[in-house]
Amino acid sequence: MFSIDDYDYDLPESLIAQKPAGQRDRSRLLHLNRTSGARSHHRFADIVDLLSPRDLLVINDTAVIPARLYGKKASGGKIELLILNYPQQGSAAASGRICCDCLIRASKAPRPGAALDFGPELQAVVKDCRSGRCTVEFHAQAAFETILDRQGEVPLPPYIQRPAANSGTETAGQSDRDSYQTVYAAHKGAVAAPTAGLHFTQTLLDQLREKGIEIASITLHVSYGTFMPIRVTDIREHKMHSEAYSIPQPTAAAINRAKTEGRRIVAVGTTSVRTLETAADADGRVQAHAGDCELFIYPGYRFKAVDAIITNFHLPRSTLMMLVSAFAGRDNIFAAYRLAIRNRYRFFSYGDAMMIDDRDFHSTLSRRADAHA
Repeated sequence: MFSIDDYDYDLPESLIAQKPAGQRDRSRLLHLNRTSGARSHHRFADIVDLLSPRDLLVINDTAVIPARLYGKKASGGKIELLILNYPQQGSAAASGRICCDCLIRASKAPRPGAALDFGPELQAVVKDCRSGRCTVEFHAQAAFETILDRQGEVPLPPYIQRPAANSGTETAGQSDRDSYQTVYAAHKGAVAAPTAGLHFTQTLLDQLREKGIEIASITLHVSYGTFMPIRVTDIREHKMHSEAYSIPQPTAAAINRAKTEGRRIVAVGTTSVRTLETAADADGRVQAHAGDCELFIYPGYRFKAVDAIITNFHLPRSTLMMLVSAFAGRDNIFAAYRLAIRNRYRFFSYGDAMMIDDRDFHSTLSRRADAHA
């Protein structure tokens, strides 16, 4: 249970989604009962029927920034830069000079003091480099966030083997700036999307509210560390990357009210799970505040706040596989993944979704799903 090999599985490359579904809520949804292991097949739009009017749905409203920049060194050599920490809106991002931690890809790594050129509106200087990360000071001719929006590229995950599409005429058939962003994104700062949220449409959110389902938001700015591999054999020795989060007062009040009333907390995505579990006390209650999330959830963890999870299918040997295994049991998760592979679900960021809770739905479909396992 604590070996990295316990979270490995074989996935055909053809099942790694390279582009988004044609319609967000028409992606597929595999429901898993974490107690019985029963499974059933749905479309994501069925989430309206799978949720109860008493549920509180918690979403992550972070917004992905176009964090990848292409430029050149003073020598003329090409560079590719990825911003890792984005200054929050309303602060340094609105000015013309800021410092960010970055990853830089070049034929020869630039040294401290090296000048970087990203065109007439944006230059930079490398201030420091440590452990593969560089502190870069940007000098912009206008507000940095304005120029970044104009010149930056959406940093798609490394397993998507195509360039990011910045217009509807590109490879994906639509702009990744739109499709790799939730419809409720509000606060800039993520370099990766909270992908479970990509399946929601505004119409679907309206239908959930009409049914009486309460929706509250937290913010966790997903960092590039979400794609970093675990480099230890015993997962208990792994140290999580740090990600900034905040819980506003209305959300804290909604969570505490739901706990008092015995209602379910349904987390959309592992980022919402980790934020809520980081902030919760022993009774699952939270206070409005901001902080850094470094929580590593793996089997043996006791959940305090979250009662159900909506999530995507995750990479083998990843911390996210360990999180869902902690919630539903490793055997249940791997059985569900085998079923998803046999039924050719689409995996990872632009792939299909799972809902994990303690309920059974459409028993006929559940039996049919088990028969194909």
